[in-house]
Amino acid sequence: MGKVLAVCTSPVKGTQKQNVGRAVFVEDWGIENDAHAGKWQRQVSMLSYEKIEAFRAKGAEVSDGAFGENLVVSGVDFHALPIGTRFSCNDVLLELTQIGKECHSGCEIYKKMGECIMPREGVFARVLHGGTICVGDTLSVVPTE
Repeated sequence: MGKVLAVCTSPVKGTQKQNVGRAVFVEDWGIENDAHAGKWQRQVSMLSYEKIEAFRAKGAEVSDGAFGENLVVSGVDFHALPIGTRFSCNDVLLELTQIGKECHSGCEIYKKMGECIMPREGVFARVLHGGTICVGDTLSVVPTE
């Protein structure tokens, strides 16, 4: 079980997201008003707060959404979970579809730090059931049957 610490969106792809505190998740689409929403496997991106903090400890000055992540969650090591893992938060049901991604060539974090954690620690999910997620909500891993 984890705690949602940031809910981030951006209107344009390739830019850092901003913590908006609350967002509406739309089934088979993603987050309302987020540039990455659409009918594909990377509708929602997530990072573990602990991984961001470890990167900050190396000297990185990054705010919530800097890696392009939609959700920052404390207490869940997303990278350690298998594809197909499901998460619930309020009415929202997410399914893990991808672990990591190739960093785009213009990544400001990589330029400054020589590395970026999103390619190895970030995960992506699709929205199986919509609803609203707010900062402070609990995100749970759904047990497999």
